[in-house]
Amino acid sequence: MPNGEFAAKELVRKRKKQRLLNKWWKRKKLKLKQKYDAVGTVPMAKALVLQKFVLQQKQPHSGLIKCVRVQLIKNAKVVGAYVPYDGSINFIDEHDEVTIQGLGGSQRGQMGCIPGIKYRVIAVNGADLFQVVKGKKDKPKR
Repeated sequence: MPNGEFAAKELVRKRKKQRLLNKWWKRKKLKLKQKYDAVGTVPMAKALVLQKFVLQQKQPHSGLIKCVRVQLIKNAKVVGAYVPYDGSINFIDEHDEVTIQGLGGSQRGQMGCIPGIKYRVIAVNGADLFQVVKGKKDKPKR
């Protein structure tokens, strides 16, 4: 540990170097979320459905995962989004407006056995998807 009259400069330099080794601090300081996350720094975003498709789960699971390809309204980026709940894909049509949010995988990535999908659908045409599937709300016409 440096000491003496000009020790502060050395201490500050060492502190900066140590901070850059911290992954979370570095991501925040260099604004990497804004640059590489399609949704950006906000928790949710609206998008238009381009197509519906299915994915196969990764090993060791088997099954088909229902997904939609959507184009974000705010920046026109195209991303894939997982459609949760049983039979909910039937309530989503092409050109519908959906609201997506992050799927919740660690380190801004995919979750579990869903390959390459980082987002999930939470609302269709402004109505909560869970309530539409349960029959408590009707899907609004667009």
